[in-house]
Amino acid sequence: MNDAVKPRILLVEDDPAVQNLVSTALVLHGYSVEKACNGQAAIMEAASHGPDLIMLDLGLPDIDGVEVITKIRSWSAVPITVISARTEDSDKITALDAGADDYLTKPFSVEELLARVRASLRRSSMAASEPAETSTFDNGPLHIDYAAGYATIEGHELSLTPTEYKLLVLLAKNVDKVLTHTYITREIWGTSWDSDIASLRVFMRTLRKKVESDPSHPTMIQTHIGVGYRMQRL
Repeated sequence: MNDAVKPRILLVEDDPAVQNLVSTALVLHGYSVEKACNGQAAIMEAASHGPDLIMLDLGLPDIDGVEVITKIRSWSAVPITVISARTEDSDKITALDAGADDYLTKPFSVEELLARVRASLRRSSMAASEPAETSTFDNGPLHIDYAAGYATIEGHELSLTPTEYKLLVLLAKNVDKVLTHTYITREIWGTSWDSDIASLRVFMRTLRKKVESDPSHPTMIQTHIGVGYRMQRL
C-alpha cells in the first residue's frame, strides 16, 4: 500500500517495549505510524501531521494523558483511543469525559488492538461520508439538532464527548426501544468485547449526569438489567 493512502496513526507511549510491540503490529497490518514519547510531543504531532487516529497512554512522563486529550479536543475531533494500565472506573470516566472515544486496558491482545483500530477508523470514515441530517429531535427538556451536531437540555447546550453524543443520538433514533448491550457497543465501537460493555456502563453513567435532573433516579434513559438501555419518551 502506498504510504500516501495508509491510515495514519499517532502512537503516544513512553514504554519502549509497548511502543515497539504496538507500532510493529500496526505497520505489519498496513498502517503508517508516527510515535511520541510524551504529552507535549503528542500535541505537536497531532497539530502538525493530522493523524487519522491517536492511540494514547495516560501515564506520560511530562503531563497526564487526560490533559493531552483535553488540549487536542479543543481543536480536533480526531478519534482518540486510550491504551492504559489504569483499570479503575474513575480513570475511565475521567478519560472518556475528557473526550476519548475508546479505552483499552493493558495488557491486551494484538488481535483486540487491531480490531479496535479497524472499528475506530471505520466509524470515523462513515461519519465523514454521511450526509448531514436536517431534522431535530425533542424529548421533554432534551433537544438534539442532528444537522448542527449538538444537544441541549432546557435550552442549555450540553458539553458532550464525541462518543456521548453518538450514544445519545443512537438512543434518540430508537426512542422507546430497548437496545441490547451488544447492539449498542457494535453501533458505537464496531465491536462487542467485554471491555466495550464495561465502557458502555461508564459512558451511560456520565451521559446520565448530563441529561437527567436526578441521575440516581433516571426518567429519560432507562436501564433494562441484563439486557440494555432504552430512551423513554417523556
